[in-house]
Amino acid sequence: MLDVAAIILAAGKGTRMKSDLPKVLHKAAGEPMICHVLHAVSKAGIEKTVVIIGHGAEQVKKLLGGQVEFALQAEQLGTGHAVMQTEEVLGSWSGDVLVLCGDTPLITSGTLKRLVTGHKTAGNTATVLTAILEDPSGYGRIIRGKSGDVEKIVEQKDASPEELRVKEINTGFYCFKARELYQALREINPVNAQGEYYLTDVLEIMKRKNWKVGAVTAEDSEEILGINNRSQLAQAEKVLRQRVAERHMLAGVTIIDPEATYIDSGVVIGTDTVIYPGSILEGDTQIGAGCIIGPNTRIVNSVLADNVNVQYSVILNAKVGAHTSIGPFAYLRPGTVLRENVKIGDFVEIKNSNIGAGSKVPHLSYVGDADVGEKVNIGAGTITCNYDGYKKSRTIIEDGAFIGSNTNLVAPVRVGKHAFTAAGSTITKDVPSEALSVERAKQVNYPNWASRKKD
Repeated sequence: MLDVAAIILAAGKGTRMKSDLPKVLHKAAGEPMICHVLHAVSKAGIEKTVVIIGHGAEQVKKLLGGQVEFALQAEQLGTGHAVMQTEEVLGSWSGDVLVLCGDTPLITSGTLKRLVTGHKTAGNTATVLTAILEDPSGYGRIIRGKSGDVEKIVEQKDASPEELRVKEINTGFYCFKARELYQALREINPVNAQGEYYLTDVLEIMKRKNWKVGAVTAEDSEEILGINNRSQLAQAEKVLRQRVAERHMLAGVTIIDPEATYIDSGVVIGTDTVIYPGSILEGDTQIGAGCIIGPNTRIVNSVLADNVNVQYSVILNAKVGAHTSIGPFAYLRPGTVLRENVKIGDFVEIKNSNIGAGSKVPHLSYVGDADVGEKVNIGAGTITCNYDGYKKSRTIIEDGAFIGSNTNLVAPVRVGKHAFTAAGSTITKDVPSEALSVERAKQVNYPNWASRKKD
């Protein structure tokens, strides 16, 4: 749609959110609300977008910089006033303008296409997207004339008792002919209960000029939900996650219980992967084919190759190779890289470390700031002592080494290829390849200790 530009209203503070964060930056399904709106606009084929910013302008610009153009509404004086601020950017635009709100994350590209197509087909100067609600409280009402055309939109606070009984509401989505829009905007006045410039007043002005004003009714009223508080945000979150789960299931992913599984919209999952309840997949996470995830597993901004099995574990900013087993109750912290066929067992924590192919850290160990080679076995209770109170140093364990249970590896230290450390040792010096290192105090047994008498 090269002849259609989009204007997204994103200047409001959102006082009912009770937050210092601009309303449109609150996340749903892992993405700020305004990003969901932008995705819908982009998928509808609209390439030129102007975002109206105001409260938290710099935060919004930081998020969206380079993707859109901006218009500043320094003082929030209503939706009409907001759109006025875009004239400098779009005043010479000869096509149509789609106007929508940045706090409507459920809108889809399909509905936007229907609105624009209906507008063009009917030859309207303005077209309103409407919806029919059983409870229209809080929304402006669509008042139609005898011919069925839109006569005006009345905001709830300005509506008469008869107008309040109307169930067809204004969704806040419009399509206008750009030149006529800016002409009408110059004629609106803030004569209403709020003292604001309403964009809806443009429609009455256009009707007086005998310009055609029409409507397209949304097929799914759920899409137009505007977010004004945290409760509504939770409703939108649930809908978005259902959509995400449905998309993955139709693509060949098994999700045992979609209502108990939380997958962000940007997550990628391969076919034949099974997701068990209680799993949370966030950010830019990528999961390969044939994996088993969960139950009760959280994975954030991580990449898992094919055939990985994870149970009751947390994985943050890590990379996991194919055919690897993790958990239960493992914790992979940022900077962790596991090669293929690795086993990370129960109550194991790995941080900023590389674990080579075929290596095992089966249970009750901490491996931090380490480079572990291939086919290494790390016994239960092993700790890499990587921090001396001033700096962190690395531990290097070469291919085929065997680390005995309850070994303390005091970095910086290197264990050579096929070397051994005896259980209970504290290793402070490098261990040569194929050597056995034992560091223990001499054992002393005291007979009859249990039956000793106190002085």
